[in-house]
Amino acid sequence: MWGVTQPLWTGVAVALVTLFDDDGAVDERATAAHAARLAQDGIAAVLVAGSTGEYDALTDAELAALTAAVRAALPASVPVVTGASGAWRGGAAARVEAAVSGGADAVLVAPPRRSGPDLAAYYEAVAKAAGGTPVLAYHFPGTAGGEVSISALPDLPIAGLKDSTGSAERLLEELAVFGGPVYVGSSALVLMAGAVGAAGAILAVANAYPAESVAAFNGDVAAQRALLTPHLRAKHQFPAGLKAMVADRYGTSTAARLG
Repeated sequence: MWGVTQPLWTGVAVALVTLFDDDGAVDERATAAHAARLAQDGIAAVLVAGSTGEYDALTDAELAALTAAVRAALPASVPVVTGASGAWRGGAAARVEAAVSGGADAVLVAPPRRSGPDLAAYYEAVAKAAGGTPVLAYHFPGTAGGEVSISALPDLPIAGLKDSTGSAERLLEELAVFGGPVYVGSSALVLMAGAVGAAGAILAVANAYPAESVAAFNGDVAAQRALLTPHLRAKHQFPAGLKAMVADRYGTSTAARLG
């Protein structure tokens, strides 16, 4: 088992939207202010530039600057994780270095879509680029890179795993074979994740429903049921549905680079 076994945080993190201005430029100030507001509402950590944050539409320089803005807006007790996936190990390493330069407390990295049999070599290159910054693997094949196989998990140089597939069976397998912290990315599994011992959740719906997300992880059945409608809305014509939902709640911009 590689990496640390103690989680960087427990509970619910937000997979933060990236806010853009009307000209399509990254609005670092507005995005950071949104992150700070969610932290005040009980969100335990913030993921910058994940798949929800339109990471594949950001340059490395934008990624670093956005990470720095969000990190500066949050108390030190709220970790900032930055998405830093790449289509090959060199690209991912450069992305990781950009994230770390921006002050990320950890990086979230999906394997390449065509990762091949040597997944460990890819994550070894990523871990080297990260230095002492923890690396979380990201399993969401088809949306964010390729597969992080269950059989490979114990031997990867990672400090945790995010799984956004929404598979209850796979979550249980991950907890059975992997000694590090596991985070779910599907808001349909939040209550189950808390009940079976997952470290937490990293959720898109927490951009608009932070209190309900936290309550569901802590065992509130009614809160879990209340997340169904926003869960479905967030998935609709992504990222339009999610950004419209956040705008309804907080008056933020609906501008996007994707979609």
